Amino acid sequence: MPTYRYQAVDLAGKTRKASLQADSERHARQLLREQGLFARRLQRLEAGTRQPRRQRLSRAQLCELTRQLATLTGAGIPLVDALATLERQLRQPALHSVLVALRGSLAEGLGLARSLARQGAPFAGLYCALVEAGERSGRLAQVLTRLADHLEQVQRQQHKARTALIYPTVLVGVSFAVVVGLMTFVVPRLTEQFAHAGQSLPFITSLLIGLSQGLVQAGPWLSGLALLLGVLGGWLLRKPHWCLRRDQLLLRLPHIGSLLQVLESARLARSLAILCGSGVVLLEALQVATETVGNRRIRLAMEQVRQQVQGGTSLHRALDASQQFPPLLVNMVGSGEASGTLADMLERVADDQERGFARQVDTAMALFEPLMILVMGAVVLFIVLAVLLPIMQLNQGLQL
Repeated sequence: MPTYRYQAVDLAGKTRKASLQADSERHARQLLREQGLFARRLQRLEAGTRQPRRQRLSRAQLCELTRQLATLTGAGIPLVDALATLERQLRQPALHSVLVALRGSLAEGLGLARSLARQGAPFAGLYCALVEAGERSGRLAQVLTRLADHLEQVQRQQHKARTALIYPTVLVGVSFAVVVGLMTFVVPRLTEQFAHAGQSLPFITSLLIGLSQGLVQAGPWLSGLALLLGVLGGWLLRKPHWCLRRDQLLLRLPHIGSLLQVLESARLARSLAILCGSGVVLLEALQVATETVGNRRIRLAMEQVRQQVQGGTSLHRALDASQQFPPLLVNMVGSGEASGTLADMLERVADDQERGFARQVDTAMALFEPLMILVMGAVVLFIVLAVLLPIMQLNQGLQL
């Protein structure tokens, strides 16, 4: 189906630019009129013509699109009509472009899952697999509702994590800036006065002066080295081998490794629960759920688990053999396989792991603040003592 680039005016008089797929120019104008748009310019893009850069769909917009589409289809509205309704309601350029493309693909006779796959990220993987399962089973509305719930829950978790990290990040940044300012601007001016006095300095003061002078002299070199290491690290982390080594190292770190293992286990269990509960076969569910795992070491272990399951091994035995997952997950999966309630057991273990992860994060954040205050207090006390001790010695000398 040809693609047309258009410039149109909506009912509010605002100019909109995007592209759509239509059978002809007349069909394209009709589609625009249905959306409340009046075309000013309409240009057919020939094969090989570079199209405008597609705007990226945010997670919030994806949640909104999924929720509203689930609501409309659940009310018995045909899919094409539901998409047309959303085109009139959702005016964000990124959402509008996706909806127009979906309607064009459906007009070609494609299903919703294949139409979404054409759009690429963020519809690839779990999203398309669930939609395809919903289309096959005739439960598209129910699947979309469950998918919307999952996306909103992920969004809430990410928002909570970002919010929890804002305060410690700001605290560490401000503390570091204060210490560097004291050591590079305040301390050198104070130490000049001690040098003119010609008295012997306490060890703590000499240590402070040495640190301050070293920081002033080596500051530019340290900044350059940090920048170089950052660029080198970014280049290395674009290599799969180094990404795997980094993820392996993270899993070995005390406390952090177990926290990451719980997080990835919860994410994997949740994805498998939704897929299996939507009618996706286990092998396909394992393949799709593996793509949702962020840690490459655990992802590699999941690929080995899928191969073992394909060879006839039960899922809980394959998970146990990988030694990358908590015993709770393995035991719950074994119970689910034995009782035929695998999706329900995965849902339970996902809830438990997510609650455990939230508790550990809250505990870590609660301990971080007083610990950071103690560290900063110790640093400030060190600087104050190093400055006051020579002054007290000078006063005692004058009294004598």
